[in-house]
Amino acid sequence: MTHDDQFHTPPDHWSTLVPEMLVTDLPRSRSFYCDLIGFTEKFGRPEDGFLYLEMGHAQIMLEAISDDRKQAWITGPLQAPFGRGLNLQIEIPDVQSIYARVLAAGITPYRQIRASWYREGAHENGQNEFLVQDPDGYLLRFVQHLGARPVADR
Repeated sequence: MTHDDQFHTPPDHWSTLVPEMLVTDLPRSRSFYCDLIGFTEKFGRPEDGFLYLEMGHAQIMLEAISDDRKQAWITGPLQAPFGRGLNLQIEIPDVQSIYARVLAAGITPYRQIRASWYREGAHENGQNEFLVQDPDGYLLRFVQHLGARPVADR
């Protein structure tokens, strides 16, 4: 199996860690994630203001903030930007195409695209990456694997 083969997921695949993010405007968030970024809707419950989205192996849940329902996982006041202190890394096979769509939509990335290398023991893993905030401020880091290399002598 090649590295890119991991992005082809069977329809019954469920990730073992799926963030559920509260959003202020579900249609706006759906447009951002599906129309701009490239996620698809695995399923939704419109009556609950809920969407389950996926792109390759990455899966997320979006839930509209509602005064009509008690949302038990709100642990404190929600203030924009949401998700402070957290970034969600999403590995994709072609980071440049999403980056180009973000720029074409007039969105300023939180961090411009660049190659980054992260040490893991005696080697470094490389990735092209950029960061962008969604409409509610959640920070998304899109990455494309570049391979590994030995750690350079310092």
